[in-house]
Amino acid sequence: MSSKPAVSAVIPHYGESAPTMKLIEKLQQQTFDGEIEIIVSDDNSPEPFPQVGGVKVIHRTANGGFGTNVNTGAEQATGEWLMILNSDLELTSTFVEEMLNAVEKQAKPAIYSPQVVGHEGEAQWVARKFPSTFIHAWNWFTPVARFRDTNWWHRLAGHDVRAVGGKTLTVDWLMGACLMLPTRIFQEVGGFDERFFMNSEEVDLQKRLRDRGYPAIFLGDVMVTHEGGGSSESTKRRQWLTTSHFIYEAKWNKHRILAPTLIAVSLLNFGFNAARSLKNKEVHPLKTFADELKIIREGKKMVHG
Repeated sequence: MSSKPAVSAVIPHYGESAPTMKLIEKLQQQTFDGEIEIIVSDDNSPEPFPQVGGVKVIHRTANGGFGTNVNTGAEQATGEWLMILNSDLELTSTFVEEMLNAVEKQAKPAIYSPQVVGHEGEAQWVARKFPSTFIHAWNWFTPVARFRDTNWWHRLAGHDVRAVGGKTLTVDWLMGACLMLPTRIFQEVGGFDERFFMNSEEVDLQKRLRDRGYPAIFLGDVMVTHEGGGSSESTKRRQWLTTSHFIYEAKWNKHRILAPTLIAVSLLNFGFNAARSLKNKEVHPLKTFADELKIIREGKKMVHG
């Protein structure tokens, strides 16, 4: 009888096969001595992901979104540790070994993430504060977007600016691009809530884990590169994000004030854009305002009907 794998790496896949194939190759080249079980869960891609030697490939018959797709892959996981990896990650050959060494130092069940950076080495703010209406409003308020490079903007946007390379600390929640946790505790809480199609599913998971005594821990001594943001066009991504915020609010917040707050901020955005349009004819304040109201309306409808 074969021993249990040390790690089950679940890769939720949709779209082009090349990035996932590259990630599989990196996993198969790891210097780690133990067994790494590789699972690809294909979320009903237009072109089905091919069978690959040494990889469990699962083909879903319907597109269910990130959390649902991970759950499908995790059902097949037999490893002690569950590693959830976005298909557009770039790993070093020592990544798995470094992660396991780092979590062993913590000596407690938790959900972990390494430092996640872009190709230019810029931090992707993997550690964040639990969502609030203010955080959502701040991110909806377009005039302040010009200050995205400032530390104070990131604080108000809900990013935990303490989480930098070289530091290890407990945070509210961790971005879902690269997560690692004991397989048993993922199963204990029922995996991701499949009401979230895209975005906020990892926040909700970590809120439930925290309530059971399992913290989220940022491992700044380990680093991974993440492309990010290229899987769909921006309007669709914004709708998914906003809808997920309404689902999260309905589940966790007794004060349902997200919709009126975002509408109020959209009015402020309209005023700002109206002023801009006096000098820039490419700015269309009424259309932008109507588009924002549509996103709010559609997001609210997904929760309240």
